[in-house]
Amino acid sequence: MTEMKLDAANLFLFPPSKSPHLLNPLVLAYIGDAVYEVYIRQYVISGANHRPNHLHKASTGFVSAKAQSKLLTALMPTLTDEEVDIVKRGRNAKSGTTAKNADVLEYRHSTAFECLIGYLYYTQSFERLKEILDFAITFNDKQK
Repeated sequence: MTEMKLDAANLFLFPPSKSPHLLNPLVLAYIGDAVYEVYIRQYVISGANHRPNHLHKASTGFVSAKAQSKLLTALMPTLTDEEVDIVKRGRNAKSGTTAKNADVLEYRHSTAFECLIGYLYYTQSFERLKEILDFAITFNDKQK
């Protein structure tokens, strides 16, 4: 029996049931939240301080609705027309829930940012996704 070598590229083998262009923006935000969270957690773990409380606090500085809203505002001038359209779809989506530590506008912008991340992930625009994720880290570090 031949053993397949597993790597990160084929660890996530479940494409969406529809084209990313046709997915509900809240579905894109759902996966975008997960992709962004994993990226940020890997970044935080790459640092020296591995105490769980420190990891959580450091991650929260990136993934809170308030932080993502500020990040999206900074990103807007760099987005393509297609990306702006995705952001608008995410911002205008009615989720029926609200963040416990953010106002409605911050929450909507946070959802829009996550929608963009999910869209780039599902369209396999990995170079652009990495640019935005790296920008997020640089932007957050400058905010401190």
